[in-house]
Amino acid sequence: MHGETRSAEQGPRGAGVRRDPRTVRAAYERFLGTGELPGDIDPVVAESWRRSLRSGVDPDTPHLQVALGDAELAAYRASHPLAAVMPVVRELVVDGAADDGLVVAVSDEIGRLLWVEGNHRLRGTVDRVGFVEGAVWREESVGTNAPGTALATRRAVQVIGAEHYSRPVQELSCAAAPIRDPATGRVLGVLDVTGRRAAASHVVLSLVRATVATVERELAHRAAASAGTGGLAARPAVDLRVLGRPVLRTPGGEHRLSLRHAEILLLLAEHPRGLGADELAVLLHPGELSDVTVRAEVSRLRHVVGALLAGSRPYRLARPLRTDADAVRDGLAAGDVRGAVAAYAPLLPRSVAPGVERLRAELTAEVRAAVLASGDLDALDAWVRGGDGADEHAAWARLLALAPAGSPQAVRARARVTLLDTELS
Repeated sequence: MHGETRSAEQGPRGAGVRRDPRTVRAAYERFLGTGELPGDIDPVVAESWRRSLRSGVDPDTPHLQVALGDAELAAYRASHPLAAVMPVVRELVVDGAADDGLVVAVSDEIGRLLWVEGNHRLRGTVDRVGFVEGAVWREESVGTNAPGTALATRRAVQVIGAEHYSRPVQELSCAAAPIRDPATGRVLGVLDVTGRRAAASHVVLSLVRATVATVERELAHRAAASAGTGGLAARPAVDLRVLGRPVLRTPGGEHRLSLRHAEILLLLAEHPRGLGADELAVLLHPGELSDVTVRAEVSRLRHVVGALLAGSRPYRLARPLRTDADAVRDGLAAGDVRGAVAAYAPLLPRSVAPGVERLRAELTAEVRAAVLASGDLDALDAWVRGGDGADEHAAWARLLALAPAGSPQAVRARARVTLLDTELS
């Protein structure tokens, strides 16, 4: 299938992950036949397959729910909070999707597709598998798919080809991310981009995340404006620095954090609905970490951050917490790649917590993809001068292609490409 073209064995979700078509398809058929999974399948996909199996999803004939008539759907869409930001979605992704052979969908918080727009020919393809306005694309109904799995995990996800649980969908790839209410953290819906070859690239996942960041910022501005207080009301009272030495900034001043406390706050910021002690333990430690240890760490953190941590379990933040990693993503969403590169640094670089390592890899991949796609000479130059791009052949080659012949940038890029070619040969 055309969308299964990415075959990198080292993906942003962890070392050793295989996403090439032959490996994934063989693992999929083995799982359906025996219930066994090899360890090199993306763990997000593997867990979703297990959930799909437990839900009784038929891999050949998924059960789609389309319970609303046209009039009911139109009325529901008009009243939905995301209706107000659909012009932003259309400007950022839908307008270009038609030319790129992609379809863009926005669902509500239960996975019901409210808007499906984009390439006309691909619309015919997705219509045939039931990816239509009004249909509910939850894992429980159709198995692993980007909108449904993004809802199940509350995270941005990409599902490529045979990673879909439903066979009729395996000719497609998709990337999706939840859209949250900036004030409460409640998931309002999901933004999804679906297609063939193009939808399997890292760039599409970065585009989805950047668009969601812009949509959430627009929602915050609208909420502030409706309250009559302007943009200042949408700005959080506290923020967390995780690109470098971890620091929590509050109205009362700055608080230096231990690495563990910074890890916990970052993970809770990424999971606004909260995490149980067992979930935190898995995200914090690559081996075994007891629930007792986690509870002790959270208790110590309460003495530092006070009311920022809600009192009930699961552990969650009492208010949205913005990080400087969010500022980098905002720059990418606004098209300011140069500014995003300038603000970027590895996220909590000393952390070996699995949950943090995944966030670190995702942020790096988003910035890298934006830099390579931008054609901004200064952004490329800044990227290759930094630690992440210093040994990246693709970035140096792109710089060489863009730099004026004979310029210092071109000379340096040519020398570096030659050196890297020698090391690879």
